[in-house]
Amino acid sequence: MHTREEVLEAFGRLLDIMDTLREMCPWDSKQTNQSLRPNTIEEVYELCDALARDDDKNICKELGDVLMHVVFYSIFGREKGTFDLADVCNQLSDKLIFRHPHIYGTTEAHTAGQVEDNWEQIKRRERDGNKSVLSGVPAALPALIKAYRIQDKARHVGFDWEQREQVWAKVKEEITEFEAEVAHMDADKAEAELGDVLFSLINAARLYHINPDNALERTNRKFIRRFNYLEAQTLKKGRDLKDMTLAEMDAIWEEAKKEDREG
Repeated sequence: MHTREEVLEAFGRLLDIMDTLREMCPWDSKQTNQSLRPNTIEEVYELCDALARDDDKNICKELGDVLMHVVFYSIFGREKGTFDLADVCNQLSDKLIFRHPHIYGTTEAHTAGQVEDNWEQIKRRERDGNKSVLSGVPAALPALIKAYRIQDKARHVGFDWEQREQVWAKVKEEITEFEAEVAHMDADKAEAELGDVLFSLINAARLYHINPDNALERTNRKFIRRFNYLEAQTLKKGRDLKDMTLAEMDAIWEEAKKEDREG
C-alpha cells in the first residue's frame, strides 16, 4: 500500500491532469453540470455493480471514474466562482466532525445504532438543515431504496413497531388486500395495493437487518445465472426455447438449481 505522501502526490497529479484536459481537450472543455450528469449516474451504477460482485479490481477502477466526476464538478464550481475542491473537502470535514461528537466532543455512543440515532438528531438541528424528518430523503432515489430510507428515518423518531414480529401481520394484511383488488380486476387499486405489499416487505427486511436492495439483486443474479444455464443447455440440444414446453424448461431449470447448490 502507498504512504500518505504518495496518496497526496497521486491526488495532486490527478488534479493537474484534469486541469490540463479541461483547458486543452475538445470534449472535456465543453462539459457542464447537465451534460456530465447522465455519465455520473452511469458511473455510480457501474461502481455499485462492482461492489455487489465484491470485485476489487473493478471497484478500484470504478472509484476512479466516480472520483474523476467529483473533480470535474469542482472545476465547474471554481470556474463559476461559487466553490472549488477545497470547499468540497472542507465542508465534508466540518460536517464529519460536527456529526461525530462521540469522537470530537463529549457525547457518548458505544454502538453503531447509537451513532446512527445521534447522526439523525444532529442533522435535524443543523443550521440550514432539513426541517422535516423525511425531507432529507432524495426524491430521485430508486423506489426500493427510498422506501427503506423513509422507514429508517421514521424509526429514528420512534415511529416503528414495538416488536419486529408485529410486522408480519401487516405484510399478510397487505397481501390479502392486494389479492382482493386483483380479483376485482381494478388495475389502479391493485397497483396501489401492490405498492403497500412491497413497502411492508421492505419494512420487514429493515426490521430483520436485511438490505432489500442487496437481497433483490442477489435474486436477480441468481435468476440470470439459471436462465443462462437453461438457454445454454437448450442450444446444446439444438433446440429453441420458444419450441420447448414449460415442463421441459422446468426440468433443465431444476438442473440449474442443483448446479447452484453444488457450486
